[in-house]
Amino acid sequence: MAKILIAEDELHIARVMSMWLNRHGHQTLETQNGLQALEALKDESVDLIITDMNMPELDGLGLIAAVREELHLEVPIILITARCDQVELKEKIRKHKVELFPKPFVPSRLVADIDRVLGVVSSPDMGT
Repeated sequence: MAKILIAEDELHIARVMSMWLNRHGHQTLETQNGLQALEALKDESVDLIITDMNMPELDGLGLIAAVREELHLEVPIILITARCDQVELKEKIRKHKVELFPKPFVPSRLVADIDRVLGVVSSPDMGT
């Protein structure tokens, strides 16, 4: 199905996302911060980027800005965050056409929203 780049500094969260996405037919590429994600995007073409907001070296907003303004990629992006200022964040990411997804998340719901963003029709019996 889709190739998805995950930029998440919490290893267990990245692994849970990868496991659920792989189970639903997606291929994942894990990075631990925004700088690693940017380096990966120079070598890899992806269908979707999932990024955490708070990461070392380059946070989610910095990654989003670099993807749009430096790499000029229009790939869909989902920003995942536990921050309380989500209304303010929505304003900051609006111009970049980014979806905001709160933490903690239910993996099956995340997969369904990713499939919606990608325009994928999910099979109801795929382990949800």
